[in-house]
Parts: sequence; C-alpha cells; structure tokens
Amino acid sequence: MSFQPDIPLDLPNGTVAVPAFDSETFQQELLHDIRELGTSIQSMQSQYDSLASRAGLTSSHETATHVLNGYLWVFVIAFIVTLIATPVMRRLALRHGIIDKPSDPRKVHRIPVAYLGGAAVFLGLMGGVLFSYLAIEFPGLIRYHNSKFLDGIPAEPIPWAVVFGMFVIMLVGLLDDVMDISPRIKIAGQLFAAAALAYDNVGVAVASGLVRPLGQWLFNDSELIFNFGIPGLEFDTVYWVGTALIALFVLGGCNAANLVDGLDGLLGGITIVAMLGLLGVATVLALRDDGERDAQRIILCMSVLGACLGFLPYNFNPASIFLGDCGSMLLGYCTVVIILTLGDSGDVISRDYSRTHLVFAGLLIWAIPIVDTVLAIIRRKMAGLPLSAPDDQHLHHMLKRALGVKGAVFSLYGIGLIFASIGVLISLGNARLVYAVGLVFAAFLVVTAIKVARLKQIVDEATAAANGQHPFQLRSTATIDTLPVETQQPDGRNIQ
Repeated sequence: MSFQPDIPLDLPNGTVAVPAFDSETFQQELLHDIRELGTSIQSMQSQYDSLASRAGLTSSHETATHVLNGYLWVFVIAFIVTLIATPVMRRLALRHGIIDKPSDPRKVHRIPVAYLGGAAVFLGLMGGVLFSYLAIEFPGLIRYHNSKFLDGIPAEPIPWAVVFGMFVIMLVGLLDDVMDISPRIKIAGQLFAAAALAYDNVGVAVASGLVRPLGQWLFNDSELIFNFGIPGLEFDTVYWVGTALIALFVLGGCNAANLVDGLDGLLGGITIVAMLGLLGVATVLALRDDGERDAQRIILCMSVLGACLGFLPYNFNPASIFLGDCGSMLLGYCTVVIILTLGDSGDVISRDYSRTHLVFAGLLIWAIPIVDTVLAIIRRKMAGLPLSAPDDQHLHHMLKRALGVKGAVFSLYGIGLIFASIGVLISLGNARLVYAVGLVFAAFLVVTAIKVARLKQIVDEATAAANGQHPFQLRSTATIDTLPVETQQPDGRNIQ
C-alpha cells in the first residue's frame, strides 16, 4: 500500500486531518463489493428459476433443444445396438428355423422370413436403459435437465417394474415365436407385467382424474379410501381402479400393436411417429419441471425411438426379418407405459388428477393401433365371430388393396403423424379441451366401426330399395365383408 500524508482541512471549530485517498485500497474494496453483488445475483437467479419452475414457467436458459441434447446418447446407444444386433438375430433365426412361412394367403411375403427381430429391438432398448443406469455411477454420461425433482441425478432413472415388464413381455413373445404358445399364457405374462407396474406405482395416477372428481361429486370425498376397522386393511379406490386400468392398457397395447403389425415396416414406423409425439409432450413437461417422471419418460422415448430406427432398415418392404410377437408386444408395452406415466405428477404418491387428461392426449398420439383394434373387435362381435378370428379388413389390408404395400405403409405413417400432431397440440391446452376432443373421437370411432361391420347389410338394403323392395324386410346375416384374396404383385398390389 502506498503512503500519502494526511491533508489538513480548516473547519470553524478547528482543524481536522482527512486521510488521503488510497486508490489501491479502493480498488480492492470495489472488487470485493462486485463479487458479493455477483453472488447475490446468482442467488436471486436460482430463486427465480425455482419459482418459475414451480409456476410452470420455462427457465430463461432451458430450451427444448438443450433438454433433448442431454439425453442424446441414450438414443445413439439404442440405435447402434439394434442396428448391429438385427442381422445377428436374423442369422440365428435362419440357422434354427425360426421363420415365418407364407402359408396364409393374406401375407405379403412369398418366401420364408426370419423372426427374432423383437429380440434385437429388446437388446437396443436395454442398451439405452442400462446406459441411463450407468450414468448414475459415472456422472456426465447423461446431462439431466434442470429440475427441482432430480437434484443432480435421480436414484433410479427407469423404475425396476418397467424393466421387469419389458423382460417378461419379451420372454413371452419370444416363446410364442419359437414354440407357438397358448394365448392364455401370453395374456398371463401381460397381466404379470401390468401387476409389476401397479406394485411400483407406475401409472396408477391414471385413475385419479376419473375417481376423484366422481368421489367429490357423489360422496364429497376425493380420496375414497375405505377402512374396514382392521389396522392396515383399507381399500384405496384410486389405486385399485388405477391397477385395473393399467391391466387394460397393457393388454390392449400389446395386442393392438400385434394386430397392426401386418405389413413390412408398418408397426416400426408408426411407433417412431408416436415416439416423436410422446417425446414432444415429455419435453414440454420437462420444461415445466412437472415431476420426477420427466427424465424417465424422455429416456424411454429415446430408447424406443433409437431401437425402432435401428430396426426399420431391415424390416421395411421387402423385409428380411420380422418383429414377431416378441417385438410387436414389446413396442406396444413400452408405448402404453410412457402414456401411463403422463398421468403421474411431481409427487407420484399424491396422484394429482390434473394430469389424467395428458393420458388421453397420449392415446390420441397412438391412435392408429387403437382405432384398428376397436374396429376389429366391433366387427367380429357383430359378426358373431371370436375376437381371435383373422380377417383381411384391417386398415392396412384395405389400403394395401388400393395402394400396395409401400403406399399403404406411407399413408398410415402420414395419418399417424396427423394424430400425433393433434395429440401434442391438445396436450398444451386445458383438460376440458382434451376430454372434448377425446369424446368426439370416440363417438366417431364407434359409428365408423358399426358402419364397417354392417357394410354388407347396408349394400343389400340399398340394392333392395333400388329394385323396388322394402329394404328393412331383409334379414341379412351379419358376416364380415371379406374380399377375395387375388394374385398379388411383389409390391402387394392386386393384379386386375
């Protein structure tokens, strides 16, 4: 420090010595004050980010691209593993005779095609999921988005019940591809996977939006937990209704995906489109800092997306390998799990019913398998046939007759993209909008299904009216309208 003499200053009451100005000391004190001010600003910014996230606002430095980039390696790992595993599984299937022979005239292929594509997809999914587990031990492999729920890295990126369910569904489907097991065993496996989800509280909140408002309206009790006078014995209506819905979702999702897997590359492409839509909703929820499921949803979407993109080059027409029941049920299971978790809020135990509308939006994103399954169920029930009875009136069959295999597949990709866009857009609105759109969609679906199922009767009535007969005197038997399977070109178009 430099020395400077004091400067005398004459005042009315005497002379006072004023210390001379020390520039070096002043600079040090100024730097100290600036550092303290910077620390205060950072503290205020952190408090603002916390309040903004709690209010559902996006932090100024957090964007959708920033969030997704942090999980990009999950997608890359799933893609690479599936891309490498698929030809290996194809050779293994051909060596052991695990193939699909073109014995059914409804099938597009005319040569035997290998199964075990689902096993390759499973390996890709596990690659992405296990990479997220590895990130716990080695921080930095995944850059988790800013969240008050994560506080660094979550203890469990993907719940054990989800991974266990993947393994069960894959195993049951693989046994069916290899040994052709009974449908009852497949259903038992699907219910077992659903029970694991319910036990781990994954997706149970889907029932909150239905049970709690109803309980508040009927009993003035939104919880609806009934005690039986025995300690520890109580009936939680939300939990048990949620468990039943989980079982319905898993059964419906696995079998809907299996039904729609009728053309080369169809299910894989539809799942890719659906994953893009669900990833969009998951990213919006992550930006809102919605809950502890945010990172889990993004990791699952990235894993499924990478696995499907790695498999599709081998499965697109003409396919060299099929998903089989193993792959179709696995993709259906993973999709409905992501949709179910959209209903989970920040506090999973609280089961906030305000998120149930997002589940409806997720179902709309995955509309094509749902529509095709509902149409098939109504069509077969009205015809008095068992639900397992095959026919060629699925959406992809009707489009294939007009457009060929590739044309039908690309058309359904486009329709799926429209549904996914609508689902993402309405998920940004309020719950009433989602429920209104869902109600209109359901009504349209039921009317369309009945019309398709009664197509032959409608044609007979119109023909009778044109011939001067009374159309309603006809007693047409309810039969499924099946067009004759004609000779087909290699691309699936009928030769006229």
